[in-house]
Amino acid sequence: MNLPFLKRWSRATDTNVTPPHLAVGVWGESVAEAELRGKGYRTLSRRVRIGRRDEIDLVMQTGDLLVFVEVKTRANEDFGRPAQAIKQRKRHALSRAARHYLQRLRKRPRYYRFDVVEVIGSPGNPEPPVVRHIEAALEISNAPFPL
Repeated sequence: MNLPFLKRWSRATDTNVTPPHLAVGVWGESVAEAELRGKGYRTLSRRVRIGRRDEIDLVMQTGDLLVFVEVKTRANEDFGRPAQAIKQRKRHALSRAARHYLQRLRKRPRYYRFDVVEVIGSPGNPEPPVVRHIEAALEISNAPFPL
């Protein structure tokens, strides 16, 4: 069976090398995931891409609650808290991605929320990173969600 589109797609995604400008973010996501798993959360998905631009860093579950997690990683807080970098455009992209994610589920959860995990540190730093989990950090009111 000849599937040229599959070859084209696999060539673009089969590399295990993370570009340097994304390596810190990927590291921060793994740190955030470990933190949440330590709190009893279960990982459902990582780095979910919906469309060309929309991405959800982590989709977790605790009890019957579905949690969409945005991870913000910074080496330090010289320019403010990492969560302050989530502006209106990013909130809108997160709401679009979450809406599409929910629409694709066979059984939709009754409850969901948007959390932010701030990770302060870097992969090569000998000091452990500072991790802050902010529950229900994003309230997105101008995007209707199907339930």
